[in-house]
Amino acid sequence: MPYIAVTALSHVGLIREHNEDSLAVGPWTLCATVTQNPQTLVFPLGRPLVVAVADGLGGQPGGEVASALVVRRISSLGAALDGARALGDVLDVCNREVHAAADGRPELTTMGTTVAGLLVLAESLLAFNVGDSKVYEVTWDGLRQLSVDDSPPPEPGQRTTSAVTQTLGGTRGFSPVTPHVSTREVSLGGRYLVCSDGLTDPVPDEAIERLLAVHDDGKAAFELWKAAIEAGGPDNITLALVRIGE
Repeated sequence: MPYIAVTALSHVGLIREHNEDSLAVGPWTLCATVTQNPQTLVFPLGRPLVVAVADGLGGQPGGEVASALVVRRISSLGAALDGARALGDVLDVCNREVHAAADGRPELTTMGTTVAGLLVLAESLLAFNVGDSKVYEVTWDGLRQLSVDDSPPPEPGQRTTSAVTQTLGGTRGFSPVTPHVSTREVSLGGRYLVCSDGLTDPVPDEAIERLLAVHDDGKAAFELWKAAIEAGGPDNITLALVRIGE
């Protein structure tokens, strides 16, 4: 029987004082806390399943509040999603709710979060994002990024940038968002990575690709986390590995 295996972890890293990342795997959420080990959950293929990572905006208040709000809302509505339009509507709801939660609360003014993830349906798979958290497909010849970074080009000589051009919340007044959503067929044996930039900023795609070529599920998640820590662990590290099995 076809199934979806999702292995996830979230860690504060070595520099940040607390974790502002949150994640959702179907009805299971982990909000601004830390997993001691990679956790693997298995679901039947056929029912809608959402896997999402949200990265609260650093340097602005309430990042952990915004990321938790978003993944909980996505998780609560995920089982009813049936395509790109419904997914876009949920992300619009999330954006409005982040702004509403900050309204009249100075300690949360400009709080915001990125989000990236997958909606797995019986015959199709939708990758989505707002911000610079990423979704990759793991193919036989390497990584293929499915998400679209909402960020300006990095400075000359730099591989990454911390600036983002679109987030859920993050501004003083309401600002609409245009989510990036792409659709492809579900493929048995398909593998995907959803992660915050706490992984991809310190660890180049080539290194992620090498690790995923030799490891899967829990071992792969551990090795990716280890690579980010060995590269200095400058930010919160959250990732979910998705595998379509049979």
